[in-house]
Amino acid sequence: MGAMGTTTLLSFAEFEQLPTEPGKLELLDGELIRMPPAILDHMDIIHRIWRLLNLVVDAAGVSSRLGSPYMETGYKIGPQAWLQPDVSIPHASQPRNKYFEGAPALAVEVVSESNTAEEMNRKVKTYLANGGIEVWVVYPTTRCVWVFRQGHAEEFCSVLCSALFEGAQIDLDRVFSV
Repeated sequence: MGAMGTTTLLSFAEFEQLPTEPGKLELLDGELIRMPPAILDHMDIIHRIWRLLNLVVDAAGVSSRLGSPYMETGYKIGPQAWLQPDVSIPHASQPRNKYFEGAPALAVEVVSESNTAEEMNRKVKTYLANGGIEVWVVYPTTRCVWVFRQGHAEEFCSVLCSALFEGAQIDLDRVFSV
């Protein structure tokens, strides 16, 4: 809700017609979410996660059920949501037109100062309720990652293990190193 208690809800068609502006725009339950442009430290973490996921996907041989990792790619999730996770991996056979349809198999959100706890919670629930298998919420300040699956959440602070990549271990020092 906006500061005055009123929020104008948008359809996806209205959202798609908005003019381009600096920063990132998302649509969540019809509500427009504006975020400032990402700072370099934030983007460095995103790039490191994307590179590590490329290595893990190749090594795990999961191409039959998972696609390739993407950065800052949009997913149209129902009639009133369009989310752009920092890093994502679609399902191998995920429908796509101008955007991917439905939630990615893996959505990675790197928390920044502009994110609220409520917004992150809503995003996690939206991803998982619409076909997502895992959502990683990355906290650069504490150097930890929360991994959410349907009915399960677990915190990792040194090595991340994911059900998506059997046996793979992601060294979080490589994610957070400068």
